[in-house]
Amino acid sequence: MSSRPRVPGALVALVSLFTAGYLAPYLLPTVVGRLSAGLGLTPAQAGLVGSVLLLGSSTAGFTLAARGDRIGPRRAARAGLLAMAVGYGSAAATGVVPLVVAGAVLGGLGSGTATAVAAAGIAGQRDPHRASTLGLLTVSATAGALYLTLPHLSGGHAPPLLAIACAAALVWPLTSRLPGAVREPRESAPTGPLPHRTAGAVLAGGILLWSLSQNALWGVSGRIGLTQAGLSEVTVGAVFAAALGAGLLGVTAAGALGSRLGRAVPIGVGTVAIAACVLLSSSARDLASFATGEILWNACYPVVLSYLLGLAASLDPRGRWAVLVGAASSLGVACGPLAGSLLSEGAGYPGMGTVLCALLLLVAMPMTAVARHVSGRPLVPGSVRRRGGAAGAVLAGAAAATPPTVPQMGAPEQEITPIRVPAAAGRRRPAKSAFRLARPSDRG
Repeated sequence: MSSRPRVPGALVALVSLFTAGYLAPYLLPTVVGRLSAGLGLTPAQAGLVGSVLLLGSSTAGFTLAARGDRIGPRRAARAGLLAMAVGYGSAAATGVVPLVVAGAVLGGLGSGTATAVAAAGIAGQRDPHRASTLGLLTVSATAGALYLTLPHLSGGHAPPLLAIACAAALVWPLTSRLPGAVREPRESAPTGPLPHRTAGAVLAGGILLWSLSQNALWGVSGRIGLTQAGLSEVTVGAVFAAALGAGLLGVTAAGALGSRLGRAVPIGVGTVAIAACVLLSSSARDLASFATGEILWNACYPVVLSYLLGLAASLDPRGRWAVLVGAASSLGVACGPLAGSLLSEGAGYPGMGTVLCALLLLVAMPMTAVARHVSGRPLVPGSVRRRGGAAGAVLAGAAAATPPTVPQMGAPEQEITPIRVPAAAGRRRPAKSAFRLARPSDRG
């Protein structure tokens, strides 16, 4: 997909698509819980349906990572939103389990398509971290409002699925602000190989396990509150709404913090904090411990996720790594409900929490290493590497007049080549005087 949308108002459309695509994972606890109660499924069976839904989402992401440029953002977004509306709407309209599963799969494919279009477009923005933060802020607010509303609606599996379908229908008119199909000549289109392959692969593998750990608990959090903590559905919904409200504060703080601490510190320290919250939530037996664990966890989760998405976007300005890492995250999200159900049935909720805590601590190290590896000093192309030049480069890169073709702040340093300058006639100079210039960028 086009790495930098040119249509005015495209950021609004991208944030709205991001919200619609991520709404299904955010509503996963109530979707799984209502599938279990409304259709008479066991917890493991309901978790499997949730996993199948999100597996369709990750499949769409991996598919569009290679074909998004040929389809075009507008067409792909509309196809995804249509699949969401039809899939989730049909799943809500029937009580036959195979038809519910089929509708959930179609809806999941639509969610993944919408998320992939949003991820690729956000990667091409001037500030990908800010755009990701806006998307997380919007989806947290929307999901929080739904968690306050859904317990007061009729029971069964239909209300949360209908809510997701309606969100897709509301976002549809905004797709006119997205660019159409790319019509650039083949020879002028950027077709270079994926940059940072090792770092991107490590990040994709790490975020897969990171998302699996998060959603293994998130998928059974409703049952922990209802059964282990002994709370009512209204109380659990209020706790989830408060938790997502804390997520709004966390996302706002991440947007205000920006890149002041880099990416390694928020990713590493934030993941360790999340691991502790997972341990607390899984062992909760009353309202105080359950609410504390869920609220602190959801305050940290979107902060770390925003930095991970920003890190993926920085690996490739065309957005390919952003889509692939997002699809890997969706795959982890898809496996989460089933993994959580199986672990909780086999080891109990506290045992499940211990396993997930250990897994989070393990993946924190390679993801932090990737963040440290790809972060470098900013360099403005064409500037001379000289003593005292860093401050000038920072000021020049931060200027609003910097054209979009110039790598923005935080871009990897360009390779340098020594150029020998012959001594002028009649002057005594060292035989090998030289200065070094930055090579022009050859960004795709």
